[in-house]
Amino acid sequence: MEREQLAKLVANKIDAAFKAGDHPKKFFITENGRGVVDGGDLYNAVLADVLSVVKVALVEILQEAIPAPAPAPAPVTVAKAAPAAKTVEKPARGSARK
Repeated sequence: MEREQLAKLVANKIDAAFKAGDHPKKFFITENGRGVVDGGDLYNAVLADVLSVVKVALVEILQEAIPAPAPAPAPVTVAKAAPAAKTVEKPARGSARK
C-alpha cells in the first residue's frame, strides 16, 4: 500500500472514530486556569494539531509494519526442445553372424 493510500485510510478511520465518540465540553489549556469551551478557536486548533500528529505517526507505524510488496518476478522463457527424430535408424542388412 502506498503512503498516500495509507494516509487517506488512517484519516478516514480517525474521522469516523472522532465522530462516534463523546468529547469533553471544556478543555483547559491556559496557564491562568481559563477554560476553553468546546468549539472555540483554540480548542479546535489544539485538537486539529493533535489529530494531525496522530495521523502522521500512524502512517509511519503502519508503513514499517506492513512490508512493501515484492516486485513481480521476471517472466521465465523456456527454450523449445529440438523436435524428435522422425526416422529410426535401422541396422545394416548384412548379418554379423558366421
